[in-house]
Formats: sequence, C-alpha cells, structure tokens
Amino acid sequence: MWRNTVGFSSKLLAASKSSSSLRLPLLHHGAVTRSTSTAAGSGPESTEAAGSVKLGFSSGSPGSSAVDLSSFAAAASVLKSRDVVDFAKHYGRCYWELSKARLSMLVVATSGAGYVLGSGSAIDYMGLCCTCAGTMMVAASANTLNQVFEVKNDAKMNRTKRRPLPSGRISIPHAVTWAASSGIVGTALLASKANMLAAGLGASNLVLYAFVYTPLKQIHPINTWVGAIVGAIPPLLGWAAASGQVSLNGLLLPAALYFWQIPHFMALAYLCRKDYADGGFKMFSLADASGQRTAAVALRNCLYLLPLGYLAYDWGLTSGWFCLESTLLALAISCTAVSFYLNRTTKDARRMFHASLLYLPVFMSGLLVHRVTESEQQMTIENSIKIVEMSSSLESTEGSQENRKKQSVGGGQRRPPVSYASVAPFPFLPAPSYATP
Repeated sequence: MWRNTVGFSSKLLAASKSSSSLRLPLLHHGAVTRSTSTAAGSGPESTEAAGSVKLGFSSGSPGSSAVDLSSFAAAASVLKSRDVVDFAKHYGRCYWELSKARLSMLVVATSGAGYVLGSGSAIDYMGLCCTCAGTMMVAASANTLNQVFEVKNDAKMNRTKRRPLPSGRISIPHAVTWAASSGIVGTALLASKANMLAAGLGASNLVLYAFVYTPLKQIHPINTWVGAIVGAIPPLLGWAAASGQVSLNGLLLPAALYFWQIPHFMALAYLCRKDYADGGFKMFSLADASGQRTAAVALRNCLYLLPLGYLAYDWGLTSGWFCLESTLLALAISCTAVSFYLNRTTKDARRMFHASLLYLPVFMSGLLVHRVTESEQQMTIENSIKIVEMSSSLESTEGSQENRKKQSVGGGQRRPPVSYASVAPFPFLPAPSYATP
C-alpha cells in the first residue's frame, strides 16, 4: 500500500516537474512534503521512499494515507491562473510601450476630430469607432517599427533605454510580429468599415513614418518637417473616412497640426539636445549652438497659426466665435515663442513646450464646438439669397416709384404747345391749354 502511494505520487509530480514555480508554493498549501528520514516501523519500503515526494501526509497525523488530489488540483489551478495573469501583464505592458499608447491616442483624437468635421449634420458613430480603432492599430504598428529600427540608438539614451527592446523584455522578432499584425488588421479595418481612401492614407502614413522619417532622423535635420507631415495626415484620414473625399475644408485641421508640430518638436529637441546627440540623431537644434535659428523656426510657425481661425470662419466650417478664440490661442503660443526667441533658455523652451501641449486640445475642441454643419450652411446660404432678392426687389420698387413721380411732375409738358410746334404764317398764336384725360 505504501509503495503504491509513493509510486502514484511520483508519477503525478513528474508531469509538473518542468515548472519549479509549480512545486515550491505547494509546500505552503500542505499538499506536498518531503521525507528526509525513514519512518519508524516502515521497514525497507520506507527507506526506499526516503527523500521522495509524498502526497497527502501532514505532520502529526502519521496514520493518514489518503492522497488529497482535490487540494493539489486547486493549488495547481491557482498557480496556473497566476502565471497566466503575470504573462498577460508582462506582454500587455510591452505592447503598450511599443505602441507608444499615449502618443497613439493623440493621433486617434486628431483622426476622430477630422471624422466629425467631415461628417456634416449626421455622424455615423459606428464608423467613427471603426476609424479610430483602425487608426490606433496603424499608429501602434508604426511606433513599434520605429523602435525596432532604433533599438541601438534607444539603448544609448537615458530617456529611452528602459523601453522593451533595449531592456530585453521582448525580442525583436516578437515586436516585428506585433507590428505586422496590428498594421495589417488596422488597414483592413479602415478599408472594410470606412473606404479605400482612408485605408490608403493610413498605409501611406505608416510607410512614411517607419521607412522614411525614422531613418532620416539619423541622416538629416529635415526629419522634423517630414515628421510634421506624418502628424498632419491622421485628421485628413478621418475627414476622408467620413466624407469619402479630400476637400479644401478638410485641409484646415491638417494645416494646424503641421504648423503646431514645428514649435512643439523644436522645444523638445532643444530640451533633449544631449540625449539626441548621444543617440546619434541629426536634429535641427544640434547644429544650432546658440538656439537662435531653432527659436526663429518655432516663432515663424506659431505665426502661421494666426489666420487659421479666420479661414475656418470664412470657409463656413465654424462660426465667428472660433475665429476669435483661435486667434487668441495662437497669440498666446506666439508669445511663448517670442520669449524663447529673445532669451533662449531651458525655462523658456519648456514654457513653449507646455503651451504647445495646451494649444492642440483647445484648438480641436473649439473646432468641434463651433463647427457649422451642412444643413446650417445651407440655411445660411438660403437666407443670404433671400436677403439679396429682397434688397433687389426694394431697389426696383423704389426705382419705379421715382419714375412715376417724374412722369407726374412733367405730365403737362407731354404735348408741345402749338406756338413752339407751329410755323409761319402763325408764329404769334398763343399756346393752347390741354386738359389731362
């Protein structure tokens, strides 16, 4: 009986021998104990089992010989669930960091704003959700490929050396698989739930970011302007997903994103000059020791933001209130750029960076709050046409009344007098008086 119990225990534990984390915690549950000495009265069978694993025996109850399989199974299931949770937490964290989730959510916000602006009076919320989900996947893929290509550079920078790839928390093939799968699924979602134009914009933006902007960072400072184009495409993608076309009104928010990114990244590049130099990146601020050119570029692009509010109002995209709000907002960020241009200190660069973080959400919120739908635009056009028609009818009425007055004033002179119409030999006759009919 004892030999059979030990043999069953050994077979049961052999299946779980591969996981050391599965055996050790079982000691605390009273399911597994190890015998280091022979039991009294056990004879040679007890000696043979010394040092082997025994199940179902607890100290103080030597007469017990039942195997508590239910306790063992419960402990194993608890450990397996813990392993699954730890596994999910580890890779979930890695995927979150590879995708640069916070940056990707900002991209999704700009795409969603473009979708709402391009929807007109009726918003397809299911289409909005699918567009945002597809944009998130494409952005996650692009950011992951960016880190795959820059893993050696990131390992040299304090700001990025704790990312999943430089720290070794995930392998490069695993990251590439994640990037490929998320990019393909995101593009397919945009193509099936939005339209091919939106899917094409998403795919082209992925290629532009991962295969053009990323290598340019180590080649030429023009990478900042290429990156600004990458950031300007998502709102255009949202507009195209909603309207199915690219129109002049749809370029307003992308223009704001493009001009906004220049001072934003110039401030960041100025603040992180040492890190970028250690990583081997060719940023514009590294070739500008005084920082004057960096500040001038930032100020110039801040000034480009000033007319956008008026253009949005003039093109019928928003009401007049947005024109005022956008102008004040652009003046505020321009003031921080002027301060940075005059002083060129880390404090002023950080102030301009914080102002850029505030500018974008306020600008997009104003666009959405004060937007004018197509029905409202049509009503405005019809009202203006009616006003023009009424003014023209009033003018014609006034003109006809004046003509009548002139005719009534000169009514007695409609027939020329005989004295003026007659000829000799009767020029001396008086002019007759005509009675008006």
